[in-house]
Amino acid sequence: MTSGLHHVTLITRKVQANVDFYLGFLGLRLVKRTGGYEDARQLHLFYGDEHGSPGSLVTFLVWEDGSPGRAGHGQVSEIAFAVAPAAIGFWLERALRFGIPTEGPLQEFGETVLRLRDPDGFVVKLVGSTLTGEGWASASIPPEHRIHRLRGVTLLSATTEETVHFLTAHAGFARQAREGSAERLLADTGDSLDIRDAGGFWPGIPGTGTADHVAVRVPDTARLSGIERDLSKLNSSPTTLHDRQYFTSLYVREPGGTLIEFATDGPGFTLDEPVETLGTRLFVPPAAQDESDAIRIVLPQFALPGEERVIYRELPFVHRFHQPAAPDGSVMVLLHGSGGNETDLMPLAHRIAPHATLLGLRGRSTEEGTSRWFRRRSERSFDQDDIRFEAGALAAFMAEAQTAYGLAPERIVFLGYSNGANLLAAAMQLHPGLAQRAVLLRPAAVLEAPPAAALSGASVLMLTGNDDPYRDLAVPLETALRAAGAMVEAHAIAAGHALTPLDGDLAADWLARRAS
Repeated sequence: MTSGLHHVTLITRKVQANVDFYLGFLGLRLVKRTGGYEDARQLHLFYGDEHGSPGSLVTFLVWEDGSPGRAGHGQVSEIAFAVAPAAIGFWLERALRFGIPTEGPLQEFGETVLRLRDPDGFVVKLVGSTLTGEGWASASIPPEHRIHRLRGVTLLSATTEETVHFLTAHAGFARQAREGSAERLLADTGDSLDIRDAGGFWPGIPGTGTADHVAVRVPDTARLSGIERDLSKLNSSPTTLHDRQYFTSLYVREPGGTLIEFATDGPGFTLDEPVETLGTRLFVPPAAQDESDAIRIVLPQFALPGEERVIYRELPFVHRFHQPAAPDGSVMVLLHGSGGNETDLMPLAHRIAPHATLLGLRGRSTEEGTSRWFRRRSERSFDQDDIRFEAGALAAFMAEAQTAYGLAPERIVFLGYSNGANLLAAAMQLHPGLAQRAVLLRPAAVLEAPPAAALSGASVLMLTGNDDPYRDLAVPLETALRAAGAMVEAHAIAAGHALTPLDGDLAADWLARRAS
């Protein structure tokens, strides 16, 4: 049989705020940072006790600046940590001092419960319990008040009896008590699953601030294979078995819709590094090793409590920084192509300028769910009002960013691709002081009546593809930029609309010559 909780996985929108709450406020330990197995360019953080023991783990998929989800049936709605019963007062005072939203203390199933809200609004309960564990050592939290272990999770189900039957038949939990609309299931370790009746409630929607799944413990792969055989005989959702390096997992949805993972206890997080250095380096899944350098560039950076960090400001565009190990003070501002996001150009930009700080922006316009910088009227006709408005917003962003982040204008280079290059070129013509150096990859003229801009002193590299279907639209743009006084270097290369390694080589050479 399984023996309690293994971990619970949630989704966060802001990695730095998440780290500050779970490590800085709660005093947990970061035991592993990885690229995701389904998407290696998605950061996955694991918090646990000193050894990353099964049953101590809370993990987070980082959807940086992603869309919020909605709690509802078919989801985990709360997680709970066990603390000593006498520690509740300490945590209430600490929460008030840190400005953490609280509810309680209340009594649930004979235990004192203090509810907190993490930065994404997810409910974290601190439960006064006699359950003990290795716990977490933190310099800011006295040993007697520290968090001991995971206590349990709450599931919302519109089919509570079926959910309870599944978890008691296959997950090693037993009915323990009922209180109001919730039934408590208990493992022999003392871990709890509270199944709350959510009949008539809306279904959950995945997104930031919600849970992805809860995992229960399985001793080894032999038992996991047995569970897979048992579930295959049921009319249940499809099961999928995965090697997660540090444990082996089987995923299935219980009848109420919550994703349940059966996870083996071993081999554990110390498989490839000692306890002392857990959580200090990034693990890239084996299938993604060939792109490990690019993955390290696009994953959101964060600082542990007490370390220097970037304090993001509320500015007109969603944006992301990447700071290199040895910055030289230069900055590359990146504008993605249609359907991209703020990280798309970071690997290319890092190859062009390895010591530059990268500032990626996300376009605010959408077309059939695709991110863009401005709207189109047709395939080759563009919304002029939208272009001018977004160009103004870009100019305002840069003015604010230079002040907020201490960016030196003379050290800034702009890099735009496709739709991003088009907005960048239009913004340069509409706001001549915006950019002194710009790389335009696969650009097109989109302004129908470009103003008589004064771009003397501006340097522009234009790279078009010989087989690019929009190549003819680059010619009038080059003409307009030259007429405005910009120093334009233009190349047509053996490519289509997609980028090639030659784009990076030519851009790096051009930038080196501009700096000399």
